[in-house]
This record gives sequence, structure tokens and C-alpha cells, in this order.
Amino acid sequence: MDNMKVAYETMLGLAAEMILDEALRKYRTETIYKEIDVALAQGDSERFRQLTDELKAIGS
Repeated sequence: MDNMKVAYETMLGLAAEMILDEALRKYRTETIYKEIDVALAQGDSERFRQLTDELKAIGS
């Protein structure tokens, strides 16, 4: 019975970690899009490239 409890707690921990990772990825993606808009408005092509590279790296 203890093995089942350990397995269940492990699965809950993994599920919580996945949810947190997704929330952080979504937040960062939204932030990058806002920063891209600012870079475009300011004509900052270097910052734009950095941000788009980061966006590609996180898989959005």
C-alpha cells in the first residue's frame, strides 16, 4: 500500500510541475510578444532579433 501512495504522490508532483512549467512558458511568451512590439516601435532590430530567437527557443 505504501508503494501506491508513493507512486500517487510522485504523479501528483509531476502533474503540478507540468502545470507550473506551462504557466511560466505562457507568461514568458506573452512578455516576449509585448517586448517585441516595443522593439519594433523603437526600431531596435537587434533587440527584435534577440526576442524572436528566444521565442523560437521556448517553442512558441
